[in-house]
Amino acid sequence: MATHLKSVGAQADPLDDMSLPGWLYHDSEFLEAETRAFLRAAPQIVCHEREIAKAGEWRSLEYLGESVIVIRGDDRNVRAFANVCRHRGSRLVDGEAGCAKVLTCPYHAWSYARDGRLVGVPHRNEYPGLEPDRLGLVRVALEQWHGFLFVALEPRAPSVAEMMAPYENEVAPYRFEELRPIGRVTLRPRPLNWKTIADNYSDGLHIPVGHPGLTRLFGRNYRIDAREHVDRMEGDLCDQPSVNPSERAYQHFLPAVDHLPPSHRRKWIYYKLFPNVAFDIYPDQVDFMQFLPLSATETVIREISYVLPDAFIPETRRREMRAARYLNWRINRRVNAEDTQLIARVQAGMQSAAYVPGPLGTSEVCLRSFARKLRRLVPEARLEAPPPAGWSRA
Repeated sequence: MATHLKSVGAQADPLDDMSLPGWLYHDSEFLEAETRAFLRAAPQIVCHEREIAKAGEWRSLEYLGESVIVIRGDDRNVRAFANVCRHRGSRLVDGEAGCAKVLTCPYHAWSYARDGRLVGVPHRNEYPGLEPDRLGLVRVALEQWHGFLFVALEPRAPSVAEMMAPYENEVAPYRFEELRPIGRVTLRPRPLNWKTIADNYSDGLHIPVGHPGLTRLFGRNYRIDAREHVDRMEGDLCDQPSVNPSERAYQHFLPAVDHLPPSHRRKWIYYKLFPNVAFDIYPDQVDFMQFLPLSATETVIREISYVLPDAFIPETRRREMRAARYLNWRINRRVNAEDTQLIARVQAGMQSAAYVPGPLGTSEVCLRSFARKLRRLVPEARLEAPPPAGWSRA
């Protein structure tokens, strides 16, 4: 097999013009290989620090079979821990959010302080050699980026700050640190490989075909770009009123946002951080979403929206801003429904024996970039068919 996986030198890779093979989108061993190669290392967003403003408030994330808690301590610092008791491995907390003075295991009542220290052991005399200082909760790598809290199961990938460095000046005026959540985290299970969703997010060619509403809003002003770690997409709202009532109302009611540069007051921006975290940035709100694999053909889309407090918006524009946010939701609910149908068709095709990799156009820079990274990180991605069973564990 090594002869088929030889490294590609500086010269052009003949596969650069081709899509990834279909088996990558439904093969369980390939997901195992991805998990080891980069998925466990990839920073994953948990929440915004404003959501855990008080001591003891916590949020959790389920990712690749692991559960992580992010909690604010009595010293105001935020820490991330594995949601695993050090006694017999029980989960400590259930659900997505909570507040606790002490994290107490529901199995045997071992208790942990907000900073992860083991502070309570029932029947303490039965453990004569116990060393509490060595049995605190297991720390998980945590990064705070403009108020958003990211964890990494294996911190060996570039940080979010490093990935987003080329866009630091563009992001700064949106005042991410001051954002507040609206609503709750939404989990949308989908019978799809995570890459099917990630590919579609960065795909520009399907916009005029599959999203008539976005096409009415943007016209021909939708652009995509790919950097080493981030795909960036953007669209500028057209001046021509849309024939759709919700879109036309959004164009009308969206107020001027003074803290944004004029070039961005009517611009929608999308960032996708490799491999599976995305930000939708609008003048009226900011959303994040991530594509969390459950299996080779099952993924959960996790998302929530954030807005700036009214104090950042002139009182005369607050009603218009609330209307724009509602209309944004109506527009993007339709977009999500369209994407759900589109990517289900793609997933079905990827699982067909009839599919062979198709060509990538020169404008498909994000898909080209993604395919190159995947072939580099998991060389078996260069193969047209999966290797013999057991290859991912060899």
